Amino acid sequence: MPRPTAAQFSYGSATVVFSALALLLLFRTESGLGVAAVCTVAMALGLLVAMALPARAKVSRKPAAPPTAARTHRTIEDIEIAAAQRDRVGGHSLHR
Repeated sequence: MPRPTAAQFSYGSATVVFSALALLLLFRTESGLGVAAVCTVAMALGLLVAMALPARAKVSRKPAAPPTAARTHRTIEDIEIAAAQRDRVGGHSLHR
């Protein structure tokens, strides 16, 4: 099971706190059983929000595919455009 991210912790915790406060104010419960029920519902909502956030994508450890002819084929126009862009770097913005 992947470890939760910082975003999952923070959104889940904020959901628990704010939903517990909102439910306690909404239902105005004074009994211990009511408070326990509100806290249980708040925890369930926090867990639901934390798990709904996307987790980090796993980095693949396999080597990159070797270049193919389709990916390495460059036209003369592509090379000329790249050279023109390289020559413009560091130049004044008014020069062409």
